[in-house]
Amino acid sequence: MLTFRKTRLALLGGLAAVATALVSTGAAAAEPAQVENTPDSAQTQQTEQWLTGYWHNFDNGSTVMPLSEIPSEYNLVAIAFAENHPQLDGGITFELAESELAGYTDAQFREDIAAIQAEGRKVIISVGGELGHVNVTNPTQAQNFADTTYELMQDYGFDGVDIDLEHGINAEHMSNALHDLSGKAGSDLIVTMAPQTIDFQSPTAEYYKLAENISDILTIINMQYYNSGSMLGCDGNVYQQGTPDFVAALACIQLEMNLTPDQVGLGLPAVSSAAGGGYMAPSGVVSALDCLQTGNGCGSFSPETPYGQIGGVMTWSINWDATSDYAFARTVSAALR
Repeated sequence: MLTFRKTRLALLGGLAAVATALVSTGAAAAEPAQVENTPDSAQTQQTEQWLTGYWHNFDNGSTVMPLSEIPSEYNLVAIAFAENHPQLDGGITFELAESELAGYTDAQFREDIAAIQAEGRKVIISVGGELGHVNVTNPTQAQNFADTTYELMQDYGFDGVDIDLEHGINAEHMSNALHDLSGKAGSDLIVTMAPQTIDFQSPTAEYYKLAENISDILTIINMQYYNSGSMLGCDGNVYQQGTPDFVAALACIQLEMNLTPDQVGLGLPAVSSAAGGGYMAPSGVVSALDCLQTGNGCGSFSPETPYGQIGGVMTWSINWDATSDYAFARTVSAALR
């Protein structure tokens, strides 16, 4: 495995430019407005795997729903999305879009967050999305990000934050912001990331560096394995999106970093309408999961050694999953432990 990792790093470093050329023009992720390889102080939130789903604070034609309708299979709910703070550079704010949500009120929203948490599930605030721009590129912005995120956590009861910034990040200052937030919120803080596939094609990429920098507080990375085009797997071969091989071969990149398997998740669209490309049936998601965890059901890509239980699966989104009677949640949750 160590030899495999060294080979992969050399391949990724030399072929990153090739991967960039392979990216399709629609590479932005989903919709507008996830001793050996063990960080010494890594947090452990739970023993079960996460099924993460994004909930829309807007009406995009999929479905509008209150949090109370989210199936129990989703044990981690990401609220999409926080927005730029109007006064504090780098800070974030959130306001429920009641006018788009069929009369769903702020009071009901808060009650539903508490009800989900009473069941042992978690609710976090997601920052970014396809159209979201929050800049954390200097110490002032980092401080404002940490302060305002913590304020939202205290205000709404959010359990943590999801970093889904798709227009570039600064690993150093975002790492500082998240460590500051961790110091304020304590060891129960949930920190997730939803980078695009291009963000982990080279160890010099900012998201790659951020994952390394925050491995001590990182809950899970849910890579977006869609809207991607072809990409390099950890073995240096090119894989096409929309296949279990693509997901398994690219997830291997994170699994061969200095992360624990429980910090790695698989992000896929719930239905074909939820993304511009990269959709595969939920059964394909289960195949990729099985390949990575047990070495069973693999296609042309197979890990040298199965990784055991990984962190879980993410989908864009709960609202889109509702349009298929939650086929994604029902199928994938049955495969999670």
